[in-house]
Amino acid sequence: MKVLKVPAGTIAVFVLPCLLLYVCLVFVPILVSFYSGLLKWDGIANAEFIGLANFRDMFANDPVFWPSVRRTLLYALASMLEIPLCLWMAILLHRYLKNGSRLASIYFTPVILSVVIIGQLWKTIYNPTSMGGMLNGVLVSLGLDSWTHNWLTEPSIAMYSIYLVSLWQYFGYHLLIQYTGVTNIPEEIYEAAKIDGAEGFKADRFITMPLIVPIFKISIVLAFIGSLQAFDMVMVMTGGGPAHATDVISTHMYNSSFLSLKYGYGSAIATFLVAVCLLFTVVINFFFNKLENRYS
Repeated sequence: MKVLKVPAGTIAVFVLPCLLLYVCLVFVPILVSFYSGLLKWDGIANAEFIGLANFRDMFANDPVFWPSVRRTLLYALASMLEIPLCLWMAILLHRYLKNGSRLASIYFTPVILSVVIIGQLWKTIYNPTSMGGMLNGVLVSLGLDSWTHNWLTEPSIAMYSIYLVSLWQYFGYHLLIQYTGVTNIPEEIYEAAKIDGAEGFKADRFITMPLIVPIFKISIVLAFIGSLQAFDMVMVMTGGGPAHATDVISTHMYNSSFLSLKYGYGSAIATFLVAVCLLFTVVINFFFNKLENRYS
C-alpha cells in the first residue's frame, strides 16, 4: 500500500492561517499586557513609561498581592485533591453499576449551570440564621449552635467556604472525565489479569492506575490552571471581601485595573498570572511525562 506523502509546503499553507490566528489571539495579548505593565496608566489618559516599577511595587509594596497568591495556590491545590476521589468514584461506578454513565451525567449537572446561579444559590445556603440560611438552620436543628458562622463575612473562613462551592460544582466534571477514561480500558485486560489472580484493588493498582495516567493528567492540568484563573465565583459570592480576605490573583487584578484605575499595575499582575500558569503547566506535564514513561 502506498502511503500518501504531502509536501511540507502544502502542510504549511494549511497550518499557517490557524497558527497566525492562534498567535494573534494568544501571544500578542500576552505581549501587550506585559508592555502595559511597564506603564503608569489609568487605561484612559496618556501613559507614562516607568519600566519595572509596577512589578517592584507588586512584589514588595502591595499588602494584598502575596496573600492573594497564597489563596490562589490553595484554591488550585484543593481542586487537585478532589481528582483522586473522582477517580475512585469512577472505578466504583464502572465496576458495580450497569448504567454508571447515567449517574456520572447527573453529577455533571452543576457544571452546566451558570456560575451566577451557583453563587447565588450557595450565598443563600450560607446566609446567617436570621436570614434563613439553610446550613446554619440545619446546625441549629441538630443542637450545634456553636458551629454556626457568618460563612461569607468572617475573614478566617470565607475563602474556605468558596473552596467548598467550587469543589462541589466541578466534582462531576472531573468524575465524567475519569469515568470515560476508566470505561475505555479494554475489559480483556482485566479478564486476563483475573486469570492470574489480579482483581479488585490489585487490578486497579497494576492496570487501571497506569493506563489512566494520561486522562488523570488532563484533569490535573484543567483543575490547576482553571483554579489559578478563578474569578467569577469569588466575584459573585464575596467580590474579594471582607477586607480583601477572599481576594485571589484575578480579582486583585480586576480591582486594580477597573476600580482603582491602575491599568498598568493590573497588567503587571496579569503578566505574573500568565507566567505562573505557564510555569505550572510545564512542571505538571514534565512530572506526568516521567510517570507515563515509567509505566509505558
